[in-house]
Amino acid sequence: MEKILTKQEIEALLAAVFEGKIEPDKELAKAEATVQSYDLFSSESKGNIPNLDIIYDSFIRYQRGTLSNRLGRIVEIKKVGAAALKFDDFLHTMPSPVAMAIYKADPLKGAALIAFDSTLVFTIVDCILGGTGSSVVPTVGNRMFTSIELRLVQKIVMDVLADLEKAWAPIYATKMGFLRMEMNPRLVNIVPPEYQVVTMEMEIQIEEIVGKMIFAVPLTTIDPVREKLKNGAQVDMMAIDPQWSFRLSKELMEAPLDLSVEVGGAIISMDDLLNLTPGDTIMLDTPCNSDLVVKVGGVSKFMSAPGLRHGNKAAQITTIIGKGREQ
Repeated sequence: MEKILTKQEIEALLAAVFEGKIEPDKELAKAEATVQSYDLFSSESKGNIPNLDIIYDSFIRYQRGTLSNRLGRIVEIKKVGAAALKFDDFLHTMPSPVAMAIYKADPLKGAALIAFDSTLVFTIVDCILGGTGSSVVPTVGNRMFTSIELRLVQKIVMDVLADLEKAWAPIYATKMGFLRMEMNPRLVNIVPPEYQVVTMEMEIQIEEIVGKMIFAVPLTTIDPVREKLKNGAQVDMMAIDPQWSFRLSKELMEAPLDLSVEVGGAIISMDDLLNLTPGDTIMLDTPCNSDLVVKVGGVSKFMSAPGLRHGNKAAQITTIIGKGREQ
């Protein structure tokens, strides 16, 4: 609906024209339509920060393994959505009860927070204390968390901050420092209520239970590195999980292998084979004092000397086949 000028505003406007304070021709020229480029798909127009999603993607890759190892459960993490809100509006969206971890990302100014809903908190506590993690402790009257429960969640927070630090490293080196835990949103004042924060909500699935973890970072904290985020420097490095090769190597080291030591061989006719009976002797083509071939997966890899160890038949590696290196 268009605004209608009041009588006083019309009289003031006419007076300004008669006095020469306003020149109608120049004002009309300013009002003429001009073409301006506007990117409707720009993430900044929606209040998001370019490439911040990439940092969270990298964090998810780290945290999925870290949390799974910590809880001894299969954990899946996925992004639900990002938003830019006034800090006061963000606090009003917080569930009750909620566990909030306040942290600082040095050398960036200000503080940020991570929120855990009650479902995630109770599931984490249940798993750490040896429970099945398959059922959530019911909340009675939306009770607040105990100090022990917050202490256990704090262990997870420290893991989260370590993974978050690694996710930020390719773009901007930071040191994530834990400050405190809070349960009452009214006691959290990382920025004034009217300041904007960029939020990212994640869904954490532990076995069959699904909880939420929410990140909130003030725009004033991100401003100093906005250009680095825009440029996306070192983004290609983030596409590769630095821990992936380490985990793969570790898993390969545990892979079972079929290893055999060939004492020798012999060539016999089909007739001799069919006439073999218990007690018959087959003469091998390998002298008793010669090295034996060690095969891995049916492929010859080593030469070895036969012997005994702790009363068991054994073979000592003497040569790596193809390298001729003594061991």
